[in-house]
Amino acid sequence: MRYIIVGAGAVGGAIGGRLAESGHDVVLVARGAQYEALRTGGLRLVTPDGPRTHRLPVVDRPEALDLTADDVLVLAVKTQDTAAALDAWSVRPVEGGSTAGERLPLVCAQNGVESERLALRRFRQVYGMCVWLPATFVEPGEVSAAGTPLTGILHLGRYPTGTDGTARLIAADLEKSKLLAPVVPDVMRWKYGKLLANLANAIEAVTGPLAEQDALALFERALAEGQAVLAAAGIDPVGQEEQAEARAGRIRFEPFDGSPHGGGSSWQSLSRGTGTIEADFLNGEIGLLGRLHGVPTPVNDVLRHTANTFAREGREPGSMAVADLVALVDAGIS
Repeated sequence: MRYIIVGAGAVGGAIGGRLAESGHDVVLVARGAQYEALRTGGLRLVTPDGPRTHRLPVVDRPEALDLTADDVLVLAVKTQDTAAALDAWSVRPVEGGSTAGERLPLVCAQNGVESERLALRRFRQVYGMCVWLPATFVEPGEVSAAGTPLTGILHLGRYPTGTDGTARLIAADLEKSKLLAPVVPDVMRWKYGKLLANLANAIEAVTGPLAEQDALALFERALAEGQAVLAAAGIDPVGQEEQAEARAGRIRFEPFDGSPHGGGSSWQSLSRGTGTIEADFLNGEIGLLGRLHGVPTPVNDVLRHTANTFAREGREPGSMAVADLVALVDAGIS
């Protein structure tokens, strides 16, 4: 199979680079400065086993690539960019007849739980992927991934539920590429579990790493809302113990000497000045479910709004004091 990585940023670049290293055909899809950097200098993937540069095919739009029946689309854009990517790729013709949406599998390698629903409107074969792959993309052309001996753990399954032969084939390719990919029939349980952890992203993005006790306490408040909302919605996410057991002894993190601290995906969006952030589909998902099921979510509402304000106004990541963010939350509740 040929893997088309739609969104060759931190996660997409790490997955694409590792697949290429194990001999798989990979095409990277990027835009703007990232496209230019990949086209001219290749993808520089930095991991604990050393840096290397992959000279891979790269395109900046679907029309630049002829699709075949052996292609797999791996969607690794932020969720706010999902609908546009799906619209563009789903209608592309596939060699032998029909379109990508009708013939090709699409894997949602993204945070949040909304992309799979959006994809299923346009693609017949949709797969969820719970991404546990710490990676950083700040400078065009370079992706750093600090996990070792595995680069990441990627639970994979058919959406909305189930498994099939395609999922197992994809998982086998990933597992030849320093990426553990357990095939599970309930992949969205894993993604909801990850969603709860990602409620910290907005806090990190606007105040920096969650080192202060006040920041950790604020995350606990956001997490409590998230857990209450999922319970009201009848959603049973994978718990922290089950997640820890799945990862235990399989991956550890080795920092890169001399490299600057890199935050999570939301922090990276602010750092790159993209103008958008995924908070609507993380904290905002909790707010949406809260409104649907009558559960107040004031903490997550303020976190969503504040993160969006930072992105829209181009503010520096980590530039708000934790105390000021807590004050905004408390004011929103009162």
